[in-house]
Amino acid sequence: MWLLLYTLALFTSFYLIAQVSDRYFVISLDKIAHKFNMSHDMAGATLMAIGSSAPELFVAIIALLREGGHEEIGVGTIVGSALFNLLVIIGASVIVKDAKLQWQPILRDLLFYSIAIFALYFVFVDSIITVYESLVLILLYGSYLLAVVYWRRIFKFDPGEDFEEEEEEEEKTGWRAIFIPLDFILEKLFPPKKYYMMTFTFSIIFIAVLCWVLVESAIGVSHILGIPEVVIALVVLAAGTSIPDMISSIIVAKQGRGGMAMSNAIGSNIFDIFIGLGLPWFFMSYMKNADIEVENFGLNESIGLLFGSVVLIFIILIFNKWQMKKPVGYLLVGSYGVYILYQIFIAVF
Repeated sequence: MWLLLYTLALFTSFYLIAQVSDRYFVISLDKIAHKFNMSHDMAGATLMAIGSSAPELFVAIIALLREGGHEEIGVGTIVGSALFNLLVIIGASVIVKDAKLQWQPILRDLLFYSIAIFALYFVFVDSIITVYESLVLILLYGSYLLAVVYWRRIFKFDPGEDFEEEEEEEEKTGWRAIFIPLDFILEKLFPPKKYYMMTFTFSIIFIAVLCWVLVESAIGVSHILGIPEVVIALVVLAAGTSIPDMISSIIVAKQGRGGMAMSNAIGSNIFDIFIGLGLPWFFMSYMKNADIEVENFGLNESIGLLFGSVVLIFIILIFNKWQMKKPVGYLLVGSYGVYILYQIFIAVF
């Protein structure tokens, strides 16, 4: 009975997070980006990535604050989400529409993402996080933001034309009709979208509450099934919290902005590691005046897969002259499927 309730809470939270992020949070961020006249790659790598990565950040914060030593849930969610973003989101975006990419912003994002992976490895090498290590992660994200601002001036590339976001009403039929009551409640609770700063604030609050439900449900499922919490985080929470990333990336990919979709996916990973982990660790270790101990079950393999995936994507881009086509998309999505089967196998056997 409890397993059913926890599972229902998980999937309901996934749906609500996706709806709040896609229909309210990302749209409010898009309006902010338009107000400040941000280019496609800059908006994708910063505001869009930060907005769609908010669930992972809140999961990490809530997992740290919850008593009983559940830090690995936040870590597992972010590492698993990073792999999901790199393989599934980029793969799905390419399957939707072939993309011709500008090498300058992609090179920037892959470079900083590689730095993020190496930083994560060195932080985890002794399973102890110090306040100085977490501060370094935060400062590295600051350096990434500076690179986003000045990269175009150094390498001289056209960021693309400004755009107006087109909102499409999605008709819900069949099994999806069961979510109509939830959509109706959201529409009544949220302010009109023209008040985008208020919408932004409401979205933050809703995502935080829903992520608390996710963490509690994940812990419940883990204890009932006897599966390590980090495995639940790597496999289930990682995919669920990355749904907003996937939705927003597929939307912009359909509009022919493959570079923005890819910057969103990679930029989300950079944010997740530097801020999603660094910020909660910094505040927790600073407030407690003590180091944080973390479990690294299965994480070394995941980090290795992350870096291997970066190398694979880079080789594909060089070989295809910075183009991504449908066969590559199927390869990336299939690789993630193999990863999931591997995680399930080691958890069961």
